[in-house]
This record gives sequence, C-alpha cells and structure tokens, in this order.
Amino acid sequence: MANARVHGTTGRVVTEAFAEERAALQPLPAVPFTVVLRVERRVSRDGMVSVDGNEYSVPDLCRRRIVDVHVTAQEIHILEQSTLVAVHPVLAGRGQRRVATGHRRHPAPANAKHPRQDSRWNVVERPGDRVGRRSLDVYDHAAAALARREGRTACR
Repeated sequence: MANARVHGTTGRVVTEAFAEERAALQPLPAVPFTVVLRVERRVSRDGMVSVDGNEYSVPDLCRRRIVDVHVTAQEIHILEQSTLVAVHPVLAGRGQRRVATGHRRHPAPANAKHPRQDSRWNVVERPGDRVGRRSLDVYDHAAAALARREGRTACR
C-alpha cells in the first residue's frame, strides 16, 4: 500500500503524517466552486461568436466587434462593454450553431416600415440587404422578346 511507505522527500510514513494533519483540515464548501474561463472573441459577420468549436449568437444590435465571453461548465455568457447581451447553454461536441430567440431582428430605417412587415421586400442575408418582389413572369416576357428579336419562338 502506497500510504504505508516512507515518503521520499519528507522521510515520514504517509499515513502517519496525514493523521497528524487531519485535525487542521477544513471541511469542503457546501456549494461547488464555479470555474469561469474569460476570453475575448470577435463577432463574425453573421453575428456569431466561436467558443470551443461551436458558434453562439449575439443580438443584431450588438455594436462592438470584440466581446468578452465567460465560459462555465454549463453556460456561455457573452458581454459587450461589461453588459450581458447573451446567455447560451454549452453545446456538446463541435461544429454546432445556436441562435437564441430574438437575436435575428433586423432594425428598420427610422422613416420606413420594418422589412418583415412590408410585403414589397425580402430580407436577404445581412441587415440592409433588400430585394424588391416581382412576378417571375418578367423572365418569360424577356425570353419571348429576345426570341422575337432573333426570329425564333421562345422555349417552354
């Protein structure tokens, strides 16, 4: 048994030394100790922060490109200038994405309707990218006009 041996550095029997020190030991805390890893991360163009191979969203309204991330065993806390902007559960594994509810709302210009409320516009990928809606018949008309100009009939 390893505890019955004489310790190479102290020259004492391990179990005897432990018996002497036992009275001075304090009890373990009732609450588990929470370890927090604090790191800085850059927010990607699509509003995501990469932590341990997974991506977590920040709200569209985040202004800073560098944020503080506090990682615990259960949660990811994302802070912008010391203000908490997002909390996510830690994703298991790697290569996963989590977008929190409410993080993908694009702000509308002050003098215009919100793009999602205005049926004339489709929100594409980034805030501010808008494409007007139109009937796809415009392509049929364009094809017919080109065919007439070249003396052929349009294919259907």
